[in-house]
Amino acid sequence: MLSIEERPAEVADRPVPGHWEGDLILGKNKRSAMGTLVERTTRYTILVPLGDQKDALNVWEAYAEAFKTVPNELRKTLTYDHGKEICQHEKFNIDTGIQVYFAHPGSPWERGTN
Repeated sequence: MLSIEERPAEVADRPVPGHWEGDLILGKNKRSAMGTLVERTTRYTILVPLGDQKDALNVWEAYAEAFKTVPNELRKTLTYDHGKEICQHEKFNIDTGIQVYFAHPGSPWERGTN
């Protein structure tokens, strides 16, 4: 698992597009979920409907599918928090070529866009 501190310097300053932030929005009583993927430079946002399939495998498969619509040159990194839906991040990296970095636990402000 790679820390947010290990991201390339270009991620922090936002001069180069292709670096994303991700999160999960839970519905009422946590019965449904929506994934959010936001590109840090352009603020382009992809909403990923998950319904009640918010376990790790389904989340990462849905994110990988959503990134298929994004050109390869805009798929560099993804910064995420420490939610339990992230435990498939290595599979996601293999499937998409996108390196996943993690904000510090309890520090959502480190993902300043999402």
